[in-house]
Amino acid sequence: MHNFDAEITLITILTLVVASSAISRVSKIPSVFLLLTGSYLITHLFPSAVPLEMGSAFDTLIIFCIPLIFMGDALHLSFRDIKYYGMDIFYLAVVSVAFSIAVGSSLYYFDLFEGLTLGGYVALFAVNMATDAVSVQSILSQFKHIEHKIKVLIEGESLGNDATAVIAFFFIGIPWMLSGNIDATDAVISSLKVFVFSILLGLSVGVVFYVVMKFLEQKRNEFFTFVIEAYLAYIVAEHLHISGILTLIVAIIFTKVLIDRDLDKNIENLSQKGYSQRLGRLLMLKTQATTKERMQYINEMAKEFGYIAAVVIFFLLAEITNFSLLLKYWKEILLMFVVTTLIRALAMAKFAFIGNRTKSIKPVGLEGWFILTFSGMKGALSIILVHMLPHNVPYKEMFEAVTIGSVILSIFIYGTVLWIYFMFFQGKK
Repeated sequence: MHNFDAEITLITILTLVVASSAISRVSKIPSVFLLLTGSYLITHLFPSAVPLEMGSAFDTLIIFCIPLIFMGDALHLSFRDIKYYGMDIFYLAVVSVAFSIAVGSSLYYFDLFEGLTLGGYVALFAVNMATDAVSVQSILSQFKHIEHKIKVLIEGESLGNDATAVIAFFFIGIPWMLSGNIDATDAVISSLKVFVFSILLGLSVGVVFYVVMKFLEQKRNEFFTFVIEAYLAYIVAEHLHISGILTLIVAIIFTKVLIDRDLDKNIENLSQKGYSQRLGRLLMLKTQATTKERMQYINEMAKEFGYIAAVVIFFLLAEITNFSLLLKYWKEILLMFVVTTLIRALAMAKFAFIGNRTKSIKPVGLEGWFILTFSGMKGALSIILVHMLPHNVPYKEMFEAVTIGSVILSIFIYGTVLWIYFMFFQGKK
């Protein structure tokens, strides 16, 4: 007798995706609400619809989904947006996240989470400061009157701050937790090395695949080449013990940047400006990597694949969520949610303040501050990171409960706030 567990599970996941999208379009309820609620109800009320025990293959599925999720987000950023808003994105993704983790970690001196070490605070707040682009985009995509600048900042921040949070978590927080102490200088140098080497590797991979794209002509092959690039960049970086997520993001974005330059400028002029003849021949500058039409297809496909990967994460979350554990740590969950919300509001206010006083950062105004504050939804990466905690960490149970609870609260509460604002207030200003 054949076993169709995998096929039935896939049918259930895709059915939920189709149904939630259709209901969302008619009702204007954000699809992420429907996906998160639906995945939990199906998993626990209709277990026969998800016969494949995904929780037992959690690590495998997570590693499989990571490149797809981040590839779709990275491809969505254009060269023009990166060029114009680069400093803004860097501030939000690096400076603001570092500031938020530092502020959160300083609460150690107030014994906010009883018994947790200072290194534990760094790790916990690194996990809970990583935002999720898929959740935010499912809400923002329904409303057409949002400034392009705000959308770009949200997308860029969600990509960059994930990489920053990962580095802070793996190379500062966890070592500090396990050893009980850490040399601040060594930690900073180690983090900078990871940051720099990940970027350099990402740039190298990006150039190689940019050249590879010039040998291809079919949009399907070009899309699969991006998929290969995402997985390869992630695997190689992790094997070298640097940041796979940062390397992946940089590789995809750099390939996209080079392609966008081809599409935005005349190829003949590009081959003669800023490059030596030998380098121009090596990079095949007179050969266009793709067309705008094929690139649009690639973006759409990447978005859909990333969306499906995110839904798989939701089903994994539904399977591993233990509500008795969430009830046990309800105070810690609520405390983390309130504290991270206040810290994010403060960090975004700082960003808005700087934007009004310097030319290098574009002003966002009060509405921009509000949207950026409540676009800080947690999601797939937070769940991934907390699950990767070593088993010998004494507070792993609390970490998992607090993070899962914070993810759920941020999606429903932040999402509801944004939805109410866009539905009933924005158009009436």
